[in-house]
Amino acid sequence: MNPARKAVVRLTASQRQVLQRIVRSGRHPAALHRRARILLKTDVNGSYAWADERIAEALETTRMTVMRVRQQFVAEGLDATMHRKLPTSRQYRKLDGRQEAQLIAIACSSAPEGRARWTMTLLADRLVELKVVNAIDPATVWRTLKKTKSNRG
Repeated sequence: MNPARKAVVRLTASQRQVLQRIVRSGRHPAALHRRARILLKTDVNGSYAWADERIAEALETTRMTVMRVRQQFVAEGLDATMHRKLPTSRQYRKLDGRQEAQLIAIACSSAPEGRARWTMTLLADRLVELKVVNAIDPATVWRTLKKTKSNRG
């Protein structure tokens, strides 16, 4: 064991049992299985703790992964280490299907008077003017049109 370690893993008997059950069964995702094996091998309460480099080599992962799993266990506990948190900054769609259809219909129509073609800003302003949306960024209009297979030409 490396004495310079900052995060020392000390598993209780029940935690060790849970991790061993995960390792023995084949019904868990590979990442969960790998994290369980890392924790079992870094446990100082077990027979002996392996060095990070040795664990990384044995499990075909990186030393940094071993270190991160160990640090997360010490800081947040077993549940947080074994189960990833869902992302909190989920990006939701700005336009639903009906609104997208209206945007495409506007983009396919003739350009406003005095203009050769629609710009993203003009399209965004038109959607707000028609009360399709309260507000929309021209970049959102561009992304929406980019993902559609419509031919405006």
